[in-house]
Amino acid sequence: MLLDGKTALVTGTSSGIGKAIARSFIREGAKVAGIARRKEVLEEVAVEIASENFHPFAFDLSSDQGRIDCIRTAHSDLNGIDILVQGAGIIGTGTIETTTLEQWDLMMNINLRSIFHLTQLALPSLIERKGNIVHISSITGLRSFPGVLAYCVSKAALDQFTRCTALELAPKGVRVNAVNPGVVVTGLHRAGGMNEDQYAKFLEHSKSTHPLGRVGSAEEVAELVLFLASDQASWITGATYPIDGGRSLTCAR
Repeated sequence: MLLDGKTALVTGTSSGIGKAIARSFIREGAKVAGIARRKEVLEEVAVEIASENFHPFAFDLSSDQGRIDCIRTAHSDLNGIDILVQGAGIIGTGTIETTTLEQWDLMMNINLRSIFHLTQLALPSLIERKGNIVHISSITGLRSFPGVLAYCVSKAALDQFTRCTALELAPKGVRVNAVNPGVVVTGLHRAGGMNEDQYAKFLEHSKSTHPLGRVGSAEEVAELVLFLASDQASWITGATYPIDGGRSLTCAR
């Protein structure tokens, strides 16, 4: 039981990687405050996970007040936070010529500003408990890709945020790491505008762009997050871990 007696706040638990992380944490003994925007979807996830250690809370993390209420609720209902996993995020297409200021601001608000603010709000509990933080970044934080400009920039900034906060919080006993997945089967790309036919073609093409010949699963990413959040990774901080089937090693072809 790698997380026995720990309390984790995991954002983006309504689907994909966030939901898989909640499952793995509960399996290893943690209580999980599962955060997402849509209450009805969270309730379905709670039924699916079927554990008294899963506590669903619906908050809009795009708003300052939503983030404040999120941390307050976690403190009042679960008596504090040992682990903060920030998996909520969005993706959208656009180049330097086509990305609007509105699209840019939306991407930075969800993928970066909300993470900055939620980290600040959770710090008192994390410092008191000598806890740790794991961010869900992306391969696009490590390598540039055309057509997703704002997303790439937001994830690169998140990686630097991870390294900077790791240095600042190390003397306080708080570790900060990030994972950088390649293409993983989740609802992210469809929520970002792909229809089912486009998504199927994208997944098929991704088999050729990942050296291991396939895309990843949310469960595989969750296992890496579990390791980083556990005491097995007690000497790891400031890391940005690619988990991408070798995709970040490749050149354009």
